[in-house]
Amino acid sequence: MRYQKIAILGIGLIGGSLARVWKSQRPSLQIVGCDSVEVLHEARSMGIIDEAFTDCRAAVAGADLVVLATPVCSMDDLLSSIADHLEPGTTVTDVGSVKTSTIRQARRVLPDTNVFIGGHPMAGSEHTGVKHADVFLFENATYVLCPPAGMPEAVFSERFQDLIDLVELTGAHILLLDSERHDRIAAAVSHLPQLVAVSLMNIAAQSDTTDGAFLRLAAGGFRDMTRIAASSFELWDDILMSNEGYVVEAINALIKSLSEGKRRLQSGDMNHFLAEFSAARAARRAIPRDMKGFVQPLADAYVYGEDRPGFLHHLTKMLYEAGLNIKDIELLKMREGSGGAFRLGFATDDDANAAVDTLNDNGYTAYRL
Repeated sequence: MRYQKIAILGIGLIGGSLARVWKSQRPSLQIVGCDSVEVLHEARSMGIIDEAFTDCRAAVAGADLVVLATPVCSMDDLLSSIADHLEPGTTVTDVGSVKTSTIRQARRVLPDTNVFIGGHPMAGSEHTGVKHADVFLFENATYVLCPPAGMPEAVFSERFQDLIDLVELTGAHILLLDSERHDRIAAAVSHLPQLVAVSLMNIAAQSDTTDGAFLRLAAGGFRDMTRIAASSFELWDDILMSNEGYVVEAINALIKSLSEGKRRLQSGDMNHFLAEFSAARAARRAIPRDMKGFVQPLADAYVYGEDRPGFLHHLTKMLYEAGLNIKDIELLKMREGSGGAFRLGFATDDDANAAVDTLNDNGYTAYRL
């Protein structure tokens, strides 16, 4: 790997977690952090940065790679500030959840000797700040990279491959997308659901002021659907504004779908809903199998688990001893005092089949769909 010195501008949860995992995987890497004095002091005490600067222009001096890990709204000014202080050949990337606006600014202000490659790790936590930096934050997450249009082959084979190699150290799966495609998809599958969750939660809360049973019944599916309504507006403010066009497009698509549903319901056309429910169910089941690019879909196995202490420990230990590596685990349903179903994700169909055989041979009820 040609990277020797990496400057991370913004040592919060994402920037701090990148610093932590890269330092753990490649201790010889020199990690430079740029943030407030308090944040830098904490990052140094954690041993995840080697140098600390409050001035971004000083932080990027001599860096082979610069990572912008600040809110999207601050990246335009940040790019302008560091443009004249980058070494020729330095690669610049970011971790923002909106790509097009930042990439356009990079094209405007960065010298021709520097390459900007947009990035978006699809990972996070309910916690914020460097103190929650996690070496496993990106494990098995999707990490989108947006290579510049018309990137010369020599640049692709050297600088871009270097960044791919570095990202792979985090345990993430890389997906290549152009910036506009990324932003359109993000609007539909991330930004719109956030707005829907907020609306659903506020509708229920407003109704609860006149009928206190609303929130008492807001459990199960409603609670799952509105989990992200607890997100901080400070995080979403600049995301929504930076991706306004595609978010509006997604809102309009939802309004059209709901309006059509309203019309069909009023006319008693239940065949419409039968078709909608069937299509949605089929699409939902296909999600793990429809991934593109470098992301490899997982092979799923399912197992019934008892609601008792030590169940998961015993199950995972059994599969470990059988040489089977669980890539993902999800609790699908649980009834207190009885049990529930778990989904176990494996790298290959052979591993998933072997897991089902192992579990069934040891008295569990396991199956594949």
